[in-house]
Amino acid sequence: MSAQATSKKKAPVEAAVPERLTPALLAFIEEWKPRPGNLIMVLHRVQEAFGYVPRQVAFEVAERLEIPVARVYGVLTFYHLFKLKKPGRNRICVCMGTACYLKGGEDLIFELERELGVGLNVVTPDGEFSVEAVRCIGCCGLAPVMTVNGEVFGHVAKKELPKIIKRFREAACTPPSATT
Repeated sequence: MSAQATSKKKAPVEAAVPERLTPALLAFIEEWKPRPGNLIMVLHRVQEAFGYVPRQVAFEVAERLEIPVARVYGVLTFYHLFKLKKPGRNRICVCMGTACYLKGGEDLIFELERELGVGLNVVTPDGEFSVEAVRCIGCCGLAPVMTVNGEVFGHVAKKELPKIIKRFREAACTPPSATT
């Protein structure tokens, strides 16, 4: 085997397995199938399970609800909350509500893009981070606000971002038994 071949990183095993509807999701679809508004409820549950709506799963949802795939994608592409691409393991959401925007939310996004080397809605090459601009998080008194995997960070200054990123990057490298 050449040195070049051995230096390439292998894709995670889980990435090779196509994402499919789980038994719990299948049961949820059956429960919601006869109800009005079922498609949005099902897609929300799918995204909750996977972090986004995988292509294969969207096709399965259409088949189970007996609707055209175009209708599923019409809903997925209309509502900004639905994601068609898998986010990074650490999902950073920067609030762009009025208070956060006025107090530097956009500057946080620019600094995160610089620090991570990727733009909005793009996953870092190592799969660790993705950055999204989101509407009001509801913590206006803490503006500017961002979340990382749902953890709220308030009154965030650009200079704090490297430390926050480092914390989550190191958490990925720390074995569970080594944490206190």
